[in-house]
Amino acid sequence: MNTEHTPIRLLVFSASLRNDSHNTRLAKLAAQIIEKNGGIVDYATMSEFDCPSFNQDMESNDFHPTGAVEFRKRILANDAFIISSPEYNGSMPGLLKNAIDWVSRFRPQPFNEHHALLMSASPSMMGGNRSLWTLRVPLEHLGARVFPDMFSLAAAHQAFTPDGNLANETLAGRFEATIAAFMQLVEAAKNYPCMKKAWVEFLGEKPDPATERVE
Repeated sequence: MNTEHTPIRLLVFSASLRNDSHNTRLAKLAAQIIEKNGGIVDYATMSEFDCPSFNQDMESNDFHPTGAVEFRKRILANDAFIISSPEYNGSMPGLLKNAIDWVSRFRPQPFNEHHALLMSASPSMMGGNRSLWTLRVPLEHLGARVFPDMFSLAAAHQAFTPDGNLANETLAGRFEATIAAFMQLVEAAKNYPCMKKAWVEFLGEKPDPATERVE
C-alpha cells in the first residue's frame, strides 16, 4: 500500500450468528490479510447489526433499531466493507437482508458509493456462491460499488488449518490476491479522486441529479 497516504479502513464482518462459523473464520482471516497489507480493520460481529423484522410502521418519529444505527455508523466510518456470508437455501441469510433494508432507510443513504467485497464459506461444493449473487442485488441497487471478484470457499469444514489459515496454498494465494486487489482499488478511489472523475468522464458518463443515489 502507498505509505504516503492515510491507510484505508475496512469494516469486516461475518453474516453468521453461529459459534465457530466457517464464515467467521474466513472474515478473521481476511482481517489478518488486510493488516498484513497495511490496512486498518474494523472487525464486527453480525450480532451488533441484528435488527427486528423490518416494519415501516415502526419508523414513526424517525425510529431506527440499534443494530441499524450501528451498521450505518460503521459503514460511514470506513472506506469500504467486506461481508463473509453463509448460504441459506440458495440465498443470503434473512437477517442480513433485513439489516440492509433497515439501513437503507437512513437519509442520506449510507451504502451509496461505498466499496464492498463479498465472500462466502460453505461445506458444499458451491462454496456459498449463490448467496453472493443474491447479496449483490440489493447492494448494487443501493449504489454500493461491489468488487467484481467474489471469493467462495467450498468444503469449508475441511479447508482451514488449526491456526485458521487456508490449507490449500493455491487457494490461500488467490484469497490474499483478491483482498489485495480490492484494497488497491479502494486506496485509489480514496486518494486519487481526480483519476476516478476522469475515468468516469472517459466512459461518457455525466453526473445527473435525477439518477444520483443521494437518497
